[in-house]
Amino acid sequence: MDVCPTGAYTWIEQDGKRYLQLSHAKCVFCGICEEMCPYKAITITNNFELAATHKEDLLVKAGFDTKESVESLGKKLNEKIFSVFKRSLHVREVDAGSCNGCEWEFVALYNSPVHDLQRFGIDVVASPRHADCLLVTGPPTRNMETALIKTYHATPEPKMVIALGACASSGGIFSNCYATKNGIDNVVPVDIYIPGCPPRPQAIIYGFLLALDRVRK
Repeated sequence: MDVCPTGAYTWIEQDGKRYLQLSHAKCVFCGICEEMCPYKAITITNNFELAATHKEDLLVKAGFDTKESVESLGKKLNEKIFSVFKRSLHVREVDAGSCNGCEWEFVALYNSPVHDLQRFGIDVVASPRHADCLLVTGPPTRNMETALIKTYHATPEPKMVIALGACASSGGIFSNCYATKNGIDNVVPVDIYIPGCPPRPQAIIYGFLLALDRVRK
């Protein structure tokens, strides 16, 4: 698994056996492992149910219907937002040094007439003081570290922090670089990790659903 650019694959020893372990927090879904595997044992799928509340959970697969559409997930999201807040969920998007790939995916999910996330009760706001949730992208960079901390403290309780993408979850392709912090959980507390490079629309909605469950508890 030396071909993996982010070192997402590691060998582990457990109960006297040796296993190959994949970290979705580090995986950028480039597909090189599938292409290079001599035994054709690796397949990149369309599964999106990868978001998790703890980074170590990204080593395993969560249970969710992989065939659910954006429309179906959106209706569940709308019902859960209303049951928790009785209004829209206000989201402040924070770019902490990303390549803008995750921003493109989120903007496409939010603004495009194809998905139109706003109709399901998600509202992007301009100030963290008006936000219920911080959606953070990027490794983050050291230049954005202070800005991210100030944004976190400016957000009123109860607040949710979602790490969007492989870079926000683990540093991704920029991990172990002098200019980055190897994931935003090294700067502020994180409630939900959404892996992907960038994550699919369904994966982002699924992450919001998990985040709302955390608020409800």
